[in-house]
Amino acid sequence: MSARPELKVDDESSFCRFFRKLPQIDDTIRIFDRGDWYSAHGEDAKYIAHNVYKTTAVLRSLGGKPGLESVTMTTMVYRNFLRDALFKLSKRVEIWQTSGRSVFKLAKQASPGNLQDIEEELGGQIENAPIMLAVKITAKAAEARQVGVCFADASVRELGVTEFLDNDLYSNFESLLIQLGVKECLIQTDTNHKDVELKKLRTIADNCGCAVSERASVDFGTKDIEQDLPRLLKDEKAAGTLPLTDLKLAMGAAAALIKYLGLMSDPSNFAQYQLYQHDLSQYMKLDAAALKALNLMPGPRDGAKTMSLYGLLNHCKTPTGSRLLAQWLKQPLMNVEDIERRQQLVEAFVNDTELRQTMQEEHLRAIPDLYRLAKKFQRKVANLEDVVRAYQVVIRLPALVDTLESVMDEQYKDPLDAEYTSKLHEYSESFARLQEMVETTVDLDALDNHEFLIKPEFDDSLRTIRKRIDELKYEMESEHHKTARDLKQDMDKKLFLENHRVHGWCFRLTRNEAGCIRGKKVYQECSTQKNGTYFTTASLQAKRREFDQLSENYNRTQAGLVGEVVAVASSYIPVVEKLAAVLANLDVIVAFAHVSVHAPTSYTRPKMHPRGTGNTVLTEARHPCMEMQDDISFITNDVSLVRDTSEFVIITGPNMGGKSTYIRQIGVIALMAQIGCFVPAAEAELAIFDSILARVGASDNQLKGVSTFMAEMLETANILKSATKESLIIIDELGRGTSTYDGFGLAWAISEYIVKEIGAFALFATHFHELTALVDTYPQVQNLHVVAHISDGDASSDAVRQKREVTLLYKVAPGICDQSFGIHVAELVRFPRKVINMAKRKADELEDFSSKHEDGFQQASKEDVEKGSRLLKEILVKWKAEVESQGLTKKQQVEKMKQLVKANQALLDNDFFKSIQAL
Repeated sequence: MSARPELKVDDESSFCRFFRKLPQIDDTIRIFDRGDWYSAHGEDAKYIAHNVYKTTAVLRSLGGKPGLESVTMTTMVYRNFLRDALFKLSKRVEIWQTSGRSVFKLAKQASPGNLQDIEEELGGQIENAPIMLAVKITAKAAEARQVGVCFADASVRELGVTEFLDNDLYSNFESLLIQLGVKECLIQTDTNHKDVELKKLRTIADNCGCAVSERASVDFGTKDIEQDLPRLLKDEKAAGTLPLTDLKLAMGAAAALIKYLGLMSDPSNFAQYQLYQHDLSQYMKLDAAALKALNLMPGPRDGAKTMSLYGLLNHCKTPTGSRLLAQWLKQPLMNVEDIERRQQLVEAFVNDTELRQTMQEEHLRAIPDLYRLAKKFQRKVANLEDVVRAYQVVIRLPALVDTLESVMDEQYKDPLDAEYTSKLHEYSESFARLQEMVETTVDLDALDNHEFLIKPEFDDSLRTIRKRIDELKYEMESEHHKTARDLKQDMDKKLFLENHRVHGWCFRLTRNEAGCIRGKKVYQECSTQKNGTYFTTASLQAKRREFDQLSENYNRTQAGLVGEVVAVASSYIPVVEKLAAVLANLDVIVAFAHVSVHAPTSYTRPKMHPRGTGNTVLTEARHPCMEMQDDISFITNDVSLVRDTSEFVIITGPNMGGKSTYIRQIGVIALMAQIGCFVPAAEAELAIFDSILARVGASDNQLKGVSTFMAEMLETANILKSATKESLIIIDELGRGTSTYDGFGLAWAISEYIVKEIGAFALFATHFHELTALVDTYPQVQNLHVVAHISDGDASSDAVRQKREVTLLYKVAPGICDQSFGIHVAELVRFPRKVINMAKRKADELEDFSSKHEDGFQQASKEDVEKGSRLLKEILVKWKAEVESQGLTKKQQVEKMKQLVKANQALLDNDFFKSIQAL
């Protein structure tokens, strides 16, 4: 922060006037490129001061009063802010550059779903490919909504379209956002639909972590789509022959998306895109609640990598592999053959340790981000270094193919060959001419010095320049020897000759030895940094200047040849992209195998039942993330979800007893199985689920006007409207945000609806013990409870009673938990002893009061109440008269009352009077 650039603007007044005339755009930050530093102004400056520097002390005033608040950033701070603004804060960014004489023009624009202009600034920091989506809706009936979407993945140049019917909660739209991992969503601003529909779409996008951009309905018109789409597609005929153009809503969304991304203004996009129709039903549906409940992706507060399923499974060695893993997690498969094909590949690497380790450590680790590399060639910004990086991948392919061909086990050889070996062999042969060209034209020896040069043999001028450059290097080495002798320093450990990025060729002394050049005029100090002191001599400086001049001449002379080499390499883009897809798939499969083997207890391959059949039965199941946490010895549990006997499972038991972990781990295991991974259990067989629907721990969202209870009801409504017989429903507590009676009533009604009307497999963890009575009506309901051990003690003795201890065993067993352990949990978190004692006393009083609900208690009828009240009144009148006439003492008054009651058999037999006695 101390190196923050000084604010210097040539014409402050003119710039301030220019800036204040710019229109304000919501959620957009404007950055001004000042050459080797950057500035922001007005509200943007305050935002950066708050979010980057965490202080307003960095703000400076520009121009006359009232001044324009401004802030400056170094290139590194600017790039870090760029990443945070786009990936974490969902902001849009405009970058303005000067075109001379302080006149600024908009040069680049970026948003969470559109990073094309600033990919170079972001470097390799794009974890997941940004997906941009546009949506257009029309309401057909009271419930039904027709939804058309188009989405773009610029990293692989794909356009996808789909149309579907949705309910009034837009559950299918939410699933699509999750499946695709959408980063930004385009929505119409002015439309015939009521604002409430658009508000729903915005809320869903927000819940799914998408930035929302609004565009006028004119952008969603299909007037130009018929001519624009064929120009973008690789196969122009595809636009006309595919039935996709019949999807009118989707085509309207496509028009808005193409305009927003500016695809038609960049000729490098023409004839580069693929168009396909996305089938929403080919993947398991997940909503935002399930994503959160199952901890699929890392959250902002997740510390350990293994806190999320993505973090646990991501042992990928390539950026493309990590991105594909994120995609697979949100797109679990529904076809049993596809799942088993992945499982077979994982098994091959699980059983062959040497194959798995060689693939990870020797081959995959060396693969760069091939999609990003292909994009640089496509956008014509690639250089000779990029050609060399592609070449370095190409020369590794034969060894990678040999490793795969070394597999001898016949049951794995064919699947590996079909998925990887034959494809990689084909691509390796396709690259033969690229490899030959690079080896013929590029100076591979110069790579050791991180120099990317054309071989000097290709041109007489290059040969002459190269010869002199080599002579200069020899002379600088001689100067190095001479300086080492003069300063009496070791050339290998203390004194180094280096090509510094700022000072060029110079010497570096370790900081401890730097004193030996002080006071000697022959040595000129350049700078002192952490790794030592840089200095030079007049002789070395002259050689360095000549070296820099010659290097510049060499690059200028070879520029034409480099252009030809890059152009030839660019023709291999389609093969590079196909190679990237195969290697990414291989990387994820090997990562699955790595995790399956290195878990505390090895994972097992689950048996999958075809869709619509079979049960889910797990033996010694574990939560994959929980078992990886430090200081946890995980207690395994069996799971049995069987049609007609245990479809709807109710789990009761104390807080912190393991109910939540138990039901969530079933969802996580089901998802892991359907992405093709092995699962944490001794044995496993699973039905294929079409969706995982979750209602767990709704948090207050009061800033958006949504209470805990409202959020809970919205999530539950989504479950009831979306679930089918093939769904898995997970409910962790329900109805806690309202009164006990309302909450229980809702929990019972919702449970009964799921059992009777939906028939899905469901797991319901609850504190409403009364809910367990469902088992008496429905045979497909099963009661389970988490076991807690209570130490022995005389419950009648208050002293002993307070010393009883509860041990949570985290074991799930059949039956009902017959008591609650809330006060014990309060003890665990060290509530003040007075509060604990008071709670226990009050609980005891309420237990005594509620004894009327125990066995033997009968509810009195209205007639009994009236008759009992009359008899009781007669006795009280009689008792009062005798007490007053005879002047009885208090003890005698009590005895008289007992005599009168015993003598009245009608009163003793009355049910109302019996209920009063029970109190």
